[in-house]
Amino acid sequence: MSATASHPARPEGPRGPGGPGRSGGPGTAGAGRLARPLLLAFLVAAAVDLAGLIAGIDVVHLVAKPLLMPLLAGYAAVRGGPRLLVAALLFGWGGDVFLLADNDLAFLLGMGSFAVGHVCYLTLFGRGRGRNRGPDRDRSLGRARTPLVTAIGYGTVLAVFLVLIWPDLPAELRAPLTGYSLLLTATAWRAGVLGRYAAAGGALFLLSDALIATGIAEWPRLPAPDFWVMLTYIAAQFLLALGVLTAGARGGATARPAHRP
Repeated sequence: MSATASHPARPEGPRGPGGPGRSGGPGTAGAGRLARPLLLAFLVAAAVDLAGLIAGIDVVHLVAKPLLMPLLAGYAAVRGGPRLLVAALLFGWGGDVFLLADNDLAFLLGMGSFAVGHVCYLTLFGRGRGRNRGPDRDRSLGRARTPLVTAIGYGTVLAVFLVLIWPDLPAELRAPLTGYSLLLTATAWRAGVLGRYAAAGGALFLLSDALIATGIAEWPRLPAPDFWVMLTYIAAQFLLALGVLTAGARGGATARPAHRP
């Protein structure tokens, strides 16, 4: 649940990550034109949120943070991303909003919302295929297997981290945090099936939540800890989305070569 908490379609065309893919009619062309403004708005909201955290202006964070995931989900949707990707990002938005409140119930609700988002990611990674709009509805997202050594590495890191932090966690949060950590570690591991962008996103998501956990355990933290939590979280969600969209574009290009001017 990587967010600050003081407490606990179409194949991509030649125009780059923000541009529209192949036009399938006026409606899809119009949607494609929204991709670049949505991506720009997401990046601006991210920069404003991070600047607000550095400056210690809480109201900026309260306004900017809830805008992040809806903008990224909108970008993914108009790019023709799978519904599970859009759902994962929107459940991340739910977690973001809940974690703006500083109480135990909101913390648990936020963690639950993020957990559902990770189930969406895991389902998407497990299918190896994504549904998209238009004639390429069963576009391949990738079928590579994640290496066993990666699973062992993530499992070892998780086990060591839990052993170290367990005594310092509040008793009522130990079980839910352990369950959530297992789910998040599975997401980080399985994200590798979609390539290096998604793999990096999964690893950063794990790091972001580890930073939150150390704050709950009252371990020594980096200066401006909320900034680092949000930086790694924003990068994680963006890279996961980019990994899914890039894999989908590769699958579409394999099925039907794109026209290049």
